[in-house]
Amino acid sequence: MSPTFVTVGAGQTAAVAARTLRRRGFDGRIVLIGDEAHRPYQRPGLSKEFLAGTEPAAALAILRDDWIADNDIEIRTGTVVHRVDPATRTVELGDGTALAADAVLFATGGRPRMLDVPGPRPELVHYVRTLDDAQRLRSVLTPGARLAVVGAGFIGLEIAATATTLGVDVTVVEAAPVPLAGVLGAEMGEQCARLHRDRGVRLHTGVPVAAVRTTNTGVVVETSSGTTVEADAVMVGIGIVPEVTAARASGLAVDDGIVVDAAGQTSVPGVFAAGDVARRFSTRAGRHVRMEHFDNANKQGAAVANAMIGRDAVSDEAGWFWSDQYEHNLQLVGVAAARHVIRGSVADREFAAFYLDGDVVTGAFAVDRGDDVMVARELLGRAVDPAVLADEDTDLWDLVGDELAGLDEEVAR
Repeated sequence: MSPTFVTVGAGQTAAVAARTLRRRGFDGRIVLIGDEAHRPYQRPGLSKEFLAGTEPAAALAILRDDWIADNDIEIRTGTVVHRVDPATRTVELGDGTALAADAVLFATGGRPRMLDVPGPRPELVHYVRTLDDAQRLRSVLTPGARLAVVGAGFIGLEIAATATTLGVDVTVVEAAPVPLAGVLGAEMGEQCARLHRDRGVRLHTGVPVAAVRTTNTGVVVETSSGTTVEADAVMVGIGIVPEVTAARASGLAVDDGIVVDAAGQTSVPGVFAAGDVARRFSTRAGRHVRMEHFDNANKQGAAVANAMIGRDAVSDEAGWFWSDQYEHNLQLVGVAAARHVIRGSVADREFAAFYLDGDVVTGAFAVDRGDDVMVARELLGRAVDPAVLADEDTDLWDLVGDELAGLDEEVAR
């Protein structure tokens, strides 16, 4: 009898895993189980194109209907998984039924970290994690409306940019002194702050939120500094919490996500985890890490699918992230360091900042310089003369070629 593979969760990671299994020749039964009413869709557009109304929901679909039919993929929407029996890998559903599985992939992602918001109008409080969330917020973003955003991380700033472009009056409140400083460093974080302030966004930084409440007519955000922001609605973007309810009920090791090895294997044989929910051991980092972004969901979904069929395809690449804000494309690869060198023009918002530990490249952040980030991916962990990185007359791809040529010579010897 052909084996049955089941995913708990039916988002990006699960869809990529299903597609990878079929591409690798797996001809058994594949069942994707998701608690949302929608088939797998991409989340990045929820805070950008879909929220702006320039992209329909259909454009977010990951798997085409004809591909799903041709490849015999079962997708159960609106279905909750209660637990997976660790002894038999039987997937127990919330309605009391069960599904026997030979291998299970937990791809449950996360849920928004929420604030306690008292008051008579809870519908004025928004979080954006799902298609339905974005649809609800989109109805609020009309010209002249006032939106308060709590949190100046990537999701908060993307929504601030989208709302501002639509003519909404936006105020952002952020506890940290500089937005994104923990990810990009203070100087690059300040560049992101200026981008929004130059567009008219009122960005209050270094002011933790003391309270948020709704009234009969709107929302009030009170900060620890005494500043009060009044708005027609509030969007809270203060991170996500890994969704481990079913994993914990299944007896899996849980610690800020589902703990897995480098191949995505959990503490229970035959049960895997990947994507936002997985805290995976990274040889590169020398510890377990949990990444919350689209690229990681793709790579780990594919890697774990290979592991489920016995193929050794561990993916341990540096994290890569992008964000579209106004007309600018922002990209980050690797990790920030205290030192960086600039290539391009910060004043013109067309530059790349290469992060360095000594002369070793640890990462790069770029505004409208995606090609530089692609080069940086190849240079990670290598010593490069900072003056060469900054020199616009240097083709950085030549550095990659020289380095690879040197490795080839070493192997030949």
